[in-house]
Amino acid sequence: MGEYTEECINTFLMNQGQLFDEPVAENYDEAEAFLEDCFAVVADNLDDVRAYMEEEGMDVEEMSDAELEEQSEVFALPDGQYLIVMG
Repeated sequence: MGEYTEECINTFLMNQGQLFDEPVAENYDEAEAFLEDCFAVVADNLDDVRAYMEEEGMDVEEMSDAELEEQSEVFALPDGQYLIVMG
């Protein structure tokens, strides 16, 4: 689909252990396919992360930005954006 940047896919591939006990992807192509299959979302900032998670029914209103960033579903990207994977 081309929706996810190389940086995004590589970040998920290297850090998938924060969300899953066992790897769900062994290589770049598998990681990209997994992100597409689970409709992972890229958010521009933590406000967008909070809004998305609230829309998905998660109770994040009382969480600080630091607590939100520590959620296992949230992957900080090197460019300042966030990848949200609701595995």
